[in-house]
Amino acid sequence: MAPGGNRGWLLRLVIAFSFAQGAVSMARPAVSYRALALGADERAIGVIAGVYALLPLFAAVPLGRRTDHGRCAPLLPVGVVLISGGCAMSGLANSLWAMAIWSGVMGLGHLCFVIGAQSLVARQSAPHEQDRNFGHFTIGASLGQLIGPIAAGALIGGRDMAGTSALALLVAGAGGAVALTSLWRIERRTTARSRKERGDRVPVQRILRARGVPAGIFISLAVLSATDILTAYLPVVGEHRGIAPSVIGLLLSLRAAATIACRLVLTPLLRLLGRSLLLTVTCLLAALLCAGIALPVPVWGLALMLAVLGFCLGVGQPLSMTTVVQAAPDGARSTALALRLTGNRLGQVAAPASAGLIAGLAGVAAPFVMLGALLLLSAGIALRAPARPVAESEDPGERGRSRSVLRRKSGI
Repeated sequence: MAPGGNRGWLLRLVIAFSFAQGAVSMARPAVSYRALALGADERAIGVIAGVYALLPLFAAVPLGRRTDHGRCAPLLPVGVVLISGGCAMSGLANSLWAMAIWSGVMGLGHLCFVIGAQSLVARQSAPHEQDRNFGHFTIGASLGQLIGPIAAGALIGGRDMAGTSALALLVAGAGGAVALTSLWRIERRTTARSRKERGDRVPVQRILRARGVPAGIFISLAVLSATDILTAYLPVVGEHRGIAPSVIGLLLSLRAAATIACRLVLTPLLRLLGRSLLLTVTCLLAALLCAGIALPVPVWGLALMLAVLGFCLGVGQPLSMTTVVQAAPDGARSTALALRLTGNRLGQVAAPASAGLIAGLAGVAAPFVMLGALLLLSAGIALRAPARPVAESEDPGERGRSRSVLRRKSGI
């Protein structure tokens, strides 16, 4: 299938991602509530949330390598099976250690799915379609993040918090398995194509030196850390402020709905501001709003802040994907995306652990101040990132022609 051809695969991928991400988004707050019911404190919640990212931290680059060279097993269905199994077994676990292990399995499954899906979008999209297609692809994640917390909030509550949270995890596992229905043969023809195009392995150091790749990795890390800690720690904030789980679920879903709205209007926003300025402005606003969550605002104020925050956070993930893909050398795009995911998982290990430590020392709202500082730094990095990265492997003749065109346009 040529890039820019039939987009039926993209719709099927968005549907599958919606169910897979919905299972994860339902399971993450359910894991927090179940851990609290089993006696966990804020620090233990941070450890469990960090283990979710620990296995993927070591697996991302090898999986990306295999995807680049066409040697990868079908990552999408494997990812769905691991997600569903991790959710269900977390609901059956009766100890914090077991919950942490199955949380790690869930995170590994999510990594497998996302590497396979992002590589599919990168290979099947023409360069001028990548911002749009990555934006549409991430709508699947946002739909899952919209539905998952609402479903969790509807099931969790009452006196038997341990039992209702376990039920929510079992339902999440069953819902995630539905993603398999959209994945039949979606990967097969792309895998065959990539085998014909395998080339020499590009060193990781060369990928990381490509201008634009480090910026894309860090921005993605900051945005995902914000989303992850919101999902894991807003239930804890709700417990301390007397906000019901159902309301917390609605607040998290409101954030996800705003993210969907952002991605639906991403193309006109890019035409208006350009990639670098759009990333800078949204990261700056997100930094201020994350820090604002630490304030004792009423529920309606929290809802307004989360809606604007969700809109701002919706920009970072798709645009960082395009930044990394366009900056990466040819034959190493999946590895570059995997390095981006490694950065994400590093943030998901370090940020919750740091958040748990800060929450234990300074209160449950303090981690949001930490997120504000991280997003502020990412805004500065986005301002200096190239609007259109140039891969090292770009053909020198093509690069010269591009420069000649730029000189003619600028009058140089």
